[in-house]
Amino acid sequence: MDWDGRICAVVFTQGCNLNCWYCHNRRLIARTSEDPLIPEDLVLTELERRRGFLDGVVFSGGEPTLQTDLAEFIQKVRGLGFPVKLDTNGTNPGVLAMLLSQGLLDYVAMDVKAPPEKIEFICGGIDETAAIETSINLLLLSDIDYEFRTTVAPQLTHDDVLRIARHVRGARRYVLQQCRANGWPGADRIQRSGPRPHSDAWLMNAAAEVQRIIPNCKLRGLTDTAAVASSG
Repeated sequence: MDWDGRICAVVFTQGCNLNCWYCHNRRLIARTSEDPLIPEDLVLTELERRRGFLDGVVFSGGEPTLQTDLAEFIQKVRGLGFPVKLDTNGTNPGVLAMLLSQGLLDYVAMDVKAPPEKIEFICGGIDETAAIETSINLLLLSDIDYEFRTTVAPQLTHDDVLRIARHVRGARRYVLQQCRANGWPGADRIQRSGPRPHSDAWLMNAAAEVQRIIPNCKLRGLTDTAAVASSG
């Protein structure tokens, strides 16, 4: 699920500069001492042990581009022979550009949280619209394999999804992900008092509309297995 068609290890980095209420890795947002960190050498040792079994390594989080030594660590992972995928929210285009220019990435999955006018609302009052726009353009103009993806929060309307699609028009791939807000009290409260997540049928209809803008539009995380199969 982390890199379609590949068996991967996922390196989760701590710290994020956004505060999306539905975040499924919420305990990684703040950099605290509550969660023990895994030493770098131990990560590399474990990856080396899995050579020949793993098809790649995914850097996720949190937001990996906040790590000041990200490029150096990716180089060490690539030195073991692993392709590398980056999951990013696109708020650090300078880091993304550097990683692309150095040829350190094989795939990028960039979250586009909302259309520009709703980014601050969805991301916990944080507005990184200009930086996100720069990162979108970096990927649209790059030769790397990539996808844009949107977790379709219940506050996003059908028109919002279409606006995002138009915003990344020309993308090689766009993924709509089902929103699942569970596992922490804040999200549960919002779900009880606010709009419910969109149905699988709603997402399938939205994807059909998006495909008129971005032909390679996929669905991910649907709860109905039959719907997953029919969505491709």
